[in-house]
Amino acid sequence: MNLTNGHLFWPTTTAPLTVPKIKPKAHYDVIIIGAGMSGALCAYELTKQGYDVLSIDKRHIAEGSTSANTGLLQYSNDIMLVDLAEQIGEEDAVLFYRLCEQAMQDLTTLATSLSRNTDYIERPSIYYASTAEDVPRLQKNYTLLKKHGFEVAYLDRQALANEMPFKKEAALKTYGDAEVNPVKFVQALFSDAKHDIVEECEVTATYSEETQVRVETSKGTFHAKHVIHTTGYETPVVGKRIGAAIHRSYVVVTEPINEQLWQDDALIWETAHPYLYIRTTVDNRLIIGGLDEDIAVPPTDKAIQQHAEKLLKEARELFPSYDLKAAYAYGATFGESYDNLPFIGEHPTKKRQYYLLGYGGNGTVYSMMGAKMITSFIKGKEPVGAHIVRLSRTNGVR
Repeated sequence: MNLTNGHLFWPTTTAPLTVPKIKPKAHYDVIIIGAGMSGALCAYELTKQGYDVLSIDKRHIAEGSTSANTGLLQYSNDIMLVDLAEQIGEEDAVLFYRLCEQAMQDLTTLATSLSRNTDYIERPSIYYASTAEDVPRLQKNYTLLKKHGFEVAYLDRQALANEMPFKKEAALKTYGDAEVNPVKFVQALFSDAKHDIVEECEVTATYSEETQVRVETSKGTFHAKHVIHTTGYETPVVGKRIGAAIHRSYVVVTEPINEQLWQDDALIWETAHPYLYIRTTVDNRLIIGGLDEDIAVPPTDKAIQQHAEKLLKEARELFPSYDLKAAYAYGATFGESYDNLPFIGEHPTKKRQYYLLGYGGNGTVYSMMGAKMITSFIKGKEPVGAHIVRLSRTNGVR
């Protein structure tokens, strides 16, 4: 399926990664299906620990959803902590937020160790109340975050105006987040993770056998002790997607702005659903995203143009002094689970087959969390928090 349409920004910032042509071996410790963000993080984590790994993708590295990823990395979720606590209980909600916070720290540590520049920069986040009616929820969320020791500040209207060039009733400021060029990041991970990679190879079926998994592909049959499905928003190779839906969203990247932007180049998002989100780039552009729709295919060129104008209009209302002109505009599919959590773990009936599906606005953070978790599973250990994201909780994959 097509995952994107329009004029993508990230692929213009770096050359494609050259992958050596190889003759794959018949058997590996681990085969990873998918060479996007989730697959890259799994490959990096496993190869660093000595596993013999093969990555397979029907496209080229970082050509799928990664090319449309806007690169906002935040431990806070599409669902507020206070709302998640009502959904799964305060103890598990806080544990999940802790895992996201740890994943952000792991991403930051990892970015500093890579041999290539990925434009990874630590940033705070500003999460503002879209309307006055959202302020009480924001205050409750602040109280719960503060109670459990998360680094967060509550900004009233005046405090927010002192930091940002727009006026809203209130906002939360969180720390330990970051921005990244996702294509450069995935390329760096694959460059440093020394293992076999086969591009333009479609996996048609996988079969769990007694001691291994058989993987049928357009380039032959391979075997592995374990298989990890990191196919993102593609139709699953095995089984059906249950408990999640595929939607689409829009993004505009502006021309570079010839003036200083806001304090600390904080990542910006809001309480409304769907929400507007904005970040800066290393060359002083704005990336503006939102206007999500419950449609599972990428939009037409006409729809992209119409929604790009709407996004620019919303950004101009926040920043009337900026001369905002669109340089890139595109639409892309993305997945959301019904409970706002990712699916990570072993398939309930297909042994030694694991899934890392980072559905939601925190996909990269979930991918980092999932890479650690699945590595633990492969080692025969139950990772902390696995019960929260297990596939069987809402029959996520069958």
